[in-house]
Amino acid sequence: MRESIRLYAPGTYSYPMSGRFVPNLVPYLHMKDGTLRPAMIVVPGGGYAMVSPTEGEIVAERFFEAGFQCFVLTYTTNLLQVQPVQRQALEDISRAVRLVRSRAKAYHVDPGKIACCGFSAGAHVVASLAVHGKEQAPETEETREVSNRPDAVILSYPVITSGVYAHRDSFRLLLGEHPTEEALDWASLEKHVTKDCPPAFLWQTLDDELVPVENSILYARACREAGVPCELHLFRSGKHGLSLANARWARGDFGEDADYTVEQTWQTMKVLLKENPGAIPAIFAKAAAADSAKDFNREFGLAIAGGNLPENQPVPAAAKWPDLALAFLEAVL
Repeated sequence: MRESIRLYAPGTYSYPMSGRFVPNLVPYLHMKDGTLRPAMIVVPGGGYAMVSPTEGEIVAERFFEAGFQCFVLTYTTNLLQVQPVQRQALEDISRAVRLVRSRAKAYHVDPGKIACCGFSAGAHVVASLAVHGKEQAPETEETREVSNRPDAVILSYPVITSGVYAHRDSFRLLLGEHPTEEALDWASLEKHVTKDCPPAFLWQTLDDELVPVENSILYARACREAGVPCELHLFRSGKHGLSLANARWARGDFGEDADYTVEQTWQTMKVLLKENPGAIPAIFAKAAAADSAKDFNREFGLAIAGGNLPENQPVPAAAKWPDLALAFLEAVL
């Protein structure tokens, strides 16, 4: 298991049912030649219920191969609907960007070339930082004078709007069962794009069955109206959650160490197993008793799949998105 970089000092992070979990970054770094490189912070999706291993290491390795210093963010989620995430995930990513920028020399990162790549609800986390980042005060003395603004964002099949085209479950876990109109407006990110937002690259499929494609269109339109450099790619077909959309993704190879993204989910189940085992759905009982994140991820994934999900297939057109994104980043960074 790869070493992680904790975003909170001991005793400064608390979230119901989080167990020993603390939001963190897992790095993938070129360290031999000392060259300053652009950085990519990868933020997997999961509907604000979990952090999906399908969009973590596999994506970081793709950008690492392209010369980036990469970090995967495991952020706060709300699996058991105990406590709405609210602005906690935004604080997590704000800390992540400031930490990478503040340690740019140690990580061989160009501090003016830090991008974030989010997927689905993870893209909502990224875009929340893009539009609301100024609301987040520096979190530590180390980052007191350090900006949390990404220099560019990649939004992959993003959750954006709380309006007509909302992915309702994401907003329920983010804001709670009965959010105020003010909270819904704050979380509807297309309403808050200004000229100061970072350049944005978006991609999605037209027949996305989970998050309506209008989410991407609304954010791109807001960028265009605000004068923010933006690029939008809509592919004809493909399911939600395509990740890299390539053969590696389709065969379920998400990376040798991909399991770390489920740490909070595993820790949550461990707490529940100890405090209220009867509340654990029977389908997850074996996973909850797992002794490691790797074992948990295997059992949890099998329970979710139930052997009934159709086998993933590569989507060759959508699989070109990383190359398109890299060309965009070369132009704007």
